[in-house]
Parts: sequence; structure tokens; C-alpha cells
Amino acid sequence: MRHAARPYSQIMLSDSVKAAPALRSREDAAAAALLAPSAAAGEGAHPSTADFDAWFAGRAAAGRYQVRQIPFGALRGWSFEEGTGDLRHETGRFFSVEGLHVALEHDWYQPILHQPEVGVLGLLAKRFGGELHFLMQAKMEPGNPNLVQLSPTVQATYSNYTRVHRGKGTRYLEYFVGNRRGRVLADALQSELGWWFYRKSNRNMVVEVTDEVAVHEDYRWVTLGQLGELMRRDLLLAMDTRSVLSCLPVPRRERGALLTDVELLSWLTEMRSRRHPSARLVPLARTPGWRVGESSIGHEDGRCFRVVAVSVEADRREVSRWTQPLLEPPGQGVAGFLSRTIDGVRHVLVHARVEPGLVHTVELGPTAQWTPGDHARLTGQDEPPFLDALLTADPARIRYEAVHSEEGGRFRNADSRYLVVEADETQAPLDPPPGYQWVTPGQLTWLLRHGHYVTMEARTLMAGLNLGSVR
Repeated sequence: MRHAARPYSQIMLSDSVKAAPALRSREDAAAAALLAPSAAAGEGAHPSTADFDAWFAGRAAAGRYQVRQIPFGALRGWSFEEGTGDLRHETGRFFSVEGLHVALEHDWYQPILHQPEVGVLGLLAKRFGGELHFLMQAKMEPGNPNLVQLSPTVQATYSNYTRVHRGKGTRYLEYFVGNRRGRVLADALQSELGWWFYRKSNRNMVVEVTDEVAVHEDYRWVTLGQLGELMRRDLLLAMDTRSVLSCLPVPRRERGALLTDVELLSWLTEMRSRRHPSARLVPLARTPGWRVGESSIGHEDGRCFRVVAVSVEADRREVSRWTQPLLEPPGQGVAGFLSRTIDGVRHVLVHARVEPGLVHTVELGPTAQWTPGDHARLTGQDEPPFLDALLTADPARIRYEAVHSEEGGRFRNADSRYLVVEADETQAPLDPPPGYQWVTPGQLTWLLRHGHYVTMEARTLMAGLNLGSVR
């Protein structure tokens, strides 16, 4: 028997009485509340801080690692492209070394790394005894000064986790891509180093899970409190670890700030509107002042960064042998915040930094940032303002100090001394020069929920603030 079709009006009425989805608070206060107990927990369940050094030393010693510089002619799968001179992989993937032309107050050319794909930096979180722990990885990267550092759970470019290298898969990737499991605590696209990368972004994620996780021997659960202790050590926490940790929604009790959030955004928008350099990729063969030699690409004055080739053996990586280019800076850099407590609220002095490789060209960076012989030589700038206040600071005023390296998968022996220094009115006036502004850590935490507002160097300093490493 055929049933009469329902009139359209009845269908609409029937559908309209279905339960509407429940509204939820726009702020995930519970996620932020999880972080405070973990930050206060110096001893975690897996393992204790006292056991960490033995575990980490054991993992570093467990692998057979060798990195040696080679001539470009010994690169396997890499070659200089005919016509452009760009250094590329035969697959067209991974990254390339190309030229960049920048027109700002000063006109210059330089090589730059071009990697037009978004990588995943993922940190897995889980509660043990009610305290949030994070799954960290002891990982070797060929450019790290000490080779093995503490990395996020997942640290992989798109080319790597799609296995262009034909090696092993990326452990724990399923928690961060596709139909992933777990509760997202942080998720934002963030820039990489804007002087050395062209418009490179990584997805920074923190995901909490409740199910059982099989832990590989190269991984360990640690608390935020433990990470805060480790953040004070030199050359231990990898750049990608510091980047993800800076994105955590750490709760802050700040009863005010010198600028409202709207005023801060308006000021940054003004900086971006006013200083918008022209930065475009050009053939590497047509970058004046730069020379391609048998074993390096360098500036003719010998003082800037250079690009070299290396051969790598690493039996605990997805691929055990490979060759690749790396960018090598000329010396150790410096990056730091000057800090002042204003009416009981900590503020840090940020600089609206112009970096040609950034997506929006301007992001909030440290008060002062400097690599000897590097971009200042290219732009004709003198040493940046406030650098002397960092370098000559009274030790009693140094609230944080450690040496950290940059991403060892692309840069060789690239490390900087990071500082947070308590300043006074003579060193850092409350009415700063143009391009500088006083902001609170809470305001930077708010901006870090979104992408492309805070540079990698400033994120390293924010990781120290988030973890309680800054006194």
C-alpha cells in the first residue's frame, strides 16, 4: 500500500521540533585550568626529573650518528637547476635554495629556503594522577650542535610524513592529521625564521587523549614543570618544542595592561601598513654579491650566512642515510626581552620586526635580536636599539638565560643566547621609540592563539614565560 506523501509544511514542522544543538562557552576554561597543576609539577610520573638525564643520555647514545660536510657534487638527489641555478631535490619536494630580492629602505639580494608546504608540530598530552603530561621525543637532527634534542611528539614536514623519502612512517601522526582522536588544546599556524625561510608555516598543535598510548623507547611523558626546568638548560629543547609550548593557553592573572588589546592590534596593523617591503623570489644564479663554490654558497665579503651540503647517517631516523643542504649562520646570535613590572603587572618590550620571508612581513619580535655579520650587513643597519642593555645586563637583573638552537633539519650550528632582563626607565623608557611597544605576556598568549603575530624568537622567550622558567 502506498502512503500519501506528507505536505511540505508538515515536513518543515517536524524538522523544526528536533532538539537544537546545545550552545557552549566560547572559552575553553577547563583546558587552561589543566595547565597550572602541570606547570607546578616538577616531578612527573613518566619519568621523574631525576631519571630524565639518564634516559636522555641513553637515547642519545643508542643511535649511530654521523654528519660531515661534503661538496655539492656529492649530493644525492639534489642539483643546481639549469637556467635558474636554484638548488632543488629531484622530486620537486622537501625544500629548495633560491634567491630573494628585497626592496625596503635598502635594496638587497640573498639566498633563502623555500618550502611551500605546511609541516606538523604536534604535542600529545595525557593526564596521569590528574596532572597533564606531554609526550616528548629524543630526536636527532643533522644541524643541531649536539645532534639529539628534545622534540615534540610529531615533528614532520608534509614531504616527510607523506613518505616522499620512502622511509618509515611518522609515529603518532594519527593524532594530528585526518580523523584524529582527542581534545585539541591548541592549534595555530605559526611562522618560521623570516630571514632564512620564505613564507614558511607550521601547524602547532597540542592534543589531549584519554586512551592508552604505546610509548616507544625514544619518547617520554613529562610535566610542564619538568619542561620548565629543562628550558633553562642549553641546547636541550628543540626549536619546534619551544614553538608549540609557546602556543599553550596558559591562564594569566593580569589586572590590566598599558594598551588595550584593540589598541595593540591597531598599532601592529599600522606597523604592517607602513612597512611593507617588496620581497620576491628570483633565480639563485641572479643574486648579486653571492657566489656558488664547490662546497658552499656564500657572500663575497665572507661575513654573512652560507649554504653548505652534508652527508648524514642516522640509524634511528625514518631514513638511515641521506644528503641535503643546510644553512649555516656566521656566529651565535642574541635575542631577548627587556621586562618591566608596571603597577604590579609584568610587561615586555616587543619590536615590530620586518622580516622579508614572513607571510605578513611584520610580526612581534624580541626587544633586540642580532646575529653577527648576518642581515645587518645586508641592510646596512647598525646594531639594533636596546642590544647593549641585554649584553651588559647586571647578572642580578637577568630573569632568564639559556642558549637554544634553531631547527636542526634546515640550519647548521644555528644557536642564540636568549635572555629576559629586568630593565629600568633609563634602559627602557615607558614611552619607547617608534616600532616598539610594551605588552603583557597575557596579550602575547592571546595573539598566539592565532597565526603569524609573533616571531619564532619571541615564541622561544614566551615558552620560558609559559613554563615558569623566567624568574
